Amino acid sequence: MSNASVELAIDRYREQIDAIDKEIVALLNKRAIQSLSIRALKSCKQIELYDSGREEEIFEHLAKRNKGPYTDENLRAIYELILKLNKELP
Repeated sequence: MSNASVELAIDRYREQIDAIDKEIVALLNKRAIQSLSIRALKSCKQIELYDSGREEEIFEHLAKRNKGPYTDENLRAIYELILKLNKELP
């Protein structure tokens, strides 16, 4: 494979990654909006905002759907950060 064809292949992969990143950002923001809606409902009814049981459910669902190459622990770390950042949203 020539250098030019390798560069072309790399460019194609990068374009695909950019498109995937665009989708991920849209989905993360959509997820955050849903989370904020739940927070508003809980506040309205004076329900505890933090639900460790629900977080464990999320991690279990992720593990069941995970086909790799990320490990379950990798996904848990990613989602722990997402959940942490959602809690910090105004």
